[in-house]
Amino acid sequence: MPLYMLACFDKADSLDLRMATREAHLAWARDRHGRIRMAGPMLDENDQMAGSLFFLEAESEAEVRAFNADDPYTRAGLFDRVEIKRFRSTLGQPL
Repeated sequence: MPLYMLACFDKADSLDLRMATREAHLAWARDRHGRIRMAGPMLDENDQMAGSLFFLEAESEAEVRAFNADDPYTRAGLFDRVEIKRFRSTLGQPL
């Protein structure tokens, strides 16, 4: 199945919203662990969470967009922008 990178960048000054929504996001993500190959928060220059990065197995970009739309962080309005790209692992541990 193809791999996709889903990069979600938080709005400025939104750490409080991220923290208020974090448990719901993590519970949601645990229910989708079969599709998630690797995921975690992106960090800013102060090591504070400032976005989310996923590597997902999906059949299409539309499937990744639907996955993202269902994320509690997305539903809470946390993200300023989202980028989706096909990904191929060539170095390091295979995803």
